[in-house]
Amino acid sequence: MCRREYDVVVIGAGLVGAAVAYGLARAGQRVALLDEDDATYRASRGNFGLVWVQGKGVGRPEYALWSRASSERWFALADALSEDCGLSPSYLRPGGVSVALSEDELGDLDAKLAGLRHAAGTAAYDYEILDSARVRELLPACGPEVAGGAYTPYDGHANPLKLMCGLHASLVARGADYVTGARVEDIRPLPGGGLEVHSRRGRIAGGKLVIAAGHGSKALAAQVGLDVPVYPEHGQILVTERTGSWLGFPTLGVRQTDEGSLLLGGSQAERGFDASAHARTSRDIALRALRTFPCLGSLRIVRTWGALRVMTPDGFPIYDRSRTHPGAFVFTCHSGVTLAANHAFEASRWVVDDRIPEEMACFAADRFDVPQAA
Repeated sequence: MCRREYDVVVIGAGLVGAAVAYGLARAGQRVALLDEDDATYRASRGNFGLVWVQGKGVGRPEYALWSRASSERWFALADALSEDCGLSPSYLRPGGVSVALSEDELGDLDAKLAGLRHAAGTAAYDYEILDSARVRELLPACGPEVAGGAYTPYDGHANPLKLMCGLHASLVARGADYVTGARVEDIRPLPGGGLEVHSRRGRIAGGKLVIAAGHGSKALAAQVGLDVPVYPEHGQILVTERTGSWLGFPTLGVRQTDEGSLLLGGSQAERGFDASAHARTSRDIALRALRTFPCLGSLRIVRTWGALRVMTPDGFPIYDRSRTHPGAFVFTCHSGVTLAANHAFEASRWVVDDRIPEEMACFAADRFDVPQAA
């Protein structure tokens, strides 16, 4: 079978892989983006759509700054996708509100954000702790149980389906090849440099390779000498019927889409590779949403689904480059929407330059190598 050749082969067409491939295509690289099939565990299909900075980076201030930088770059990403394919991802950044239903929750929010501000040092980290009256100014539909909350100006949201479609359409418009049904079975180094991927769609070679295959990244990364400890974390989303616009700010548990539906979520559970929707989880999500916004009780739930986040032991991304297979990179994270702009405009540049900046070394996979770190 004839081998196709590219500058870069990207394995994984979810939000991480598609954003990196789009950035590479914008940089003039000949790119192949390999997608598997609909039977795989796709984290991107369950995304809540938040572009969220608030509260991220506890214990790792670099991640707080990385998330905030992506929030700023998101304006350019939204404009670029609109220009390339005519499909806007409906990005809005009014700021975001974390709602507290008790004084204890409010105290935890205050402590977390104060710690992040302190860790940011000279980089400003703006936030406001809200009492119940101030929350109601921002979110008039809040119920009587709301004790307060927190606001940061960096947070926003987008339509993840439009983002995914826009990335795929735009990278193709930029000359990349989007190859479906291309389950990767083997990765081999080439004698003259570069790597060859053996897939169900044939042999595909690239001078460089990016593994961004979500839950498949662990097995694939092992073939290029990298240990990538990812595991599935179950999350679930409920969707209401469409209604008039009334929620002006996204929150961690409830947000209103550009089409009028309300998304309810926020669950976390370890259930292995069980991606089904669970009735008890739906109940818990709905109850907290109703305590926050009682008016939701008048809306019908029209669908629900479960999905599996791609998590690492410390919850932060892995950005790494193989030492044994030159030109091979692994990128994985659980915040594909938030970090999409960084992946398109920054991580893609690392691949072109064949290096990951020193300031991002804290996200290398060997941070989990405890004997080495000791």
